[in-house]
Amino acid sequence: MKAPVVSADSHIVEPPEAYSEHIDPKYRDRVPRIVDDGKGGDGYLWEGIKRPLDLGLMSAAGIPAEIMPKEGPNRRFYDMHRSGWDPKFRVADQEQDGVDAEIIYASVGMVLCNAKDPLYKDALFRSYNRWLEAYVGEVPDRLFGLGQTAILSVDSAIEDFRRIKAAGFVGVMMPGMPIEEDYDHPMYDALWECAVDLELPICFHILTSKESAASISQYRGHKLNGFMKLIRAIQDLIGLFTLGGVFERHPKLRFVGAEGDAGWLPHYMARMDHAMTRHGYGKNGPLLPRLPSEYIRENVWLTFQDDWEAFGCSHRMNPERLLWANDFPHSDSTWPDSMALVDMHAETVTQEVKEQILGLNCVNLFNLPLGANAPAKPA
Repeated sequence: MKAPVVSADSHIVEPPEAYSEHIDPKYRDRVPRIVDDGKGGDGYLWEGIKRPLDLGLMSAAGIPAEIMPKEGPNRRFYDMHRSGWDPKFRVADQEQDGVDAEIIYASVGMVLCNAKDPLYKDALFRSYNRWLEAYVGEVPDRLFGLGQTAILSVDSAIEDFRRIKAAGFVGVMMPGMPIEEDYDHPMYDALWECAVDLELPICFHILTSKESAASISQYRGHKLNGFMKLIRAIQDLIGLFTLGGVFERHPKLRFVGAEGDAGWLPHYMARMDHAMTRHGYGKNGPLLPRLPSEYIRENVWLTFQDDWEAFGCSHRMNPERLLWANDFPHSDSTWPDSMALVDMHAETVTQEVKEQILGLNCVNLFNLPLGANAPAKPA
């Protein structure tokens, strides 16, 4: 039996019915809708945003770089990758890229994490979760969904986690920022206990916090400088959970940072260790009983796609916490050439480590029913 290849960060591109089919009736007139973006393509528009959200880059996998930014072809929703919203086409796209299974994140839902009205956001996420349950249910042995939560309160979030587990989802796609306080506040300890008890990893994707989303439009100099800021939100969250003592209080909590790459992690761990050992002493001694890097090695998983350094530096991290992904069907995707790229990037690691990163770590993290080759579960 060959080791499975699992994309730990893939996406659907939500059709309108994802937010309308199961919506609370009082929000039916306010659901996100597809509109002409005025540039020859389609975009999503909902209350609180000034211009439509560009859908073209959400479904640009496989489009040559010199064509991708241009207006016109493949920018109408129903001309985009069909498997982004119709599961009947998904397996063919997986097989074209050498992928056996995928962890499914939202696309429009990333940006909706920053919707200003929390009750509106909650209604949209509940509708989306019910739609996604049917989507992944079409191919239950190859598609594994993450439910979304608005975290209206700790108690409501706990109920969301329970519903997400009951729906068969394998983890929770989290907003980058909660509504009240921040995630290191002790008020969230009950939620992290619930995540551990239900064996649900908490998953933080780029663009799900205001800071990360704003980087696209707020930057210095060239617009690509905004793109370079995207990983900062993942680093921020890792620092929040680590230095805020969340991992110390909840050693079995599983934190996933999605699409923030991983090759930077060895230096980030060393820098955080330095910060704490040199500047982290107070009235009651050191900030934490262990070095920050020790918590990160145990509690933090990172997904990456086109990141040679993640393989090259894997021996300086915990290779069992590295998760390869193809980001299909987004513009950053390596589809349909992922395996050729991986073969080149993974030349620096053993076959065992390569198989762990390509799929076995993901199987282990999310408890996926994909064969007996996965290593033992982490404690």
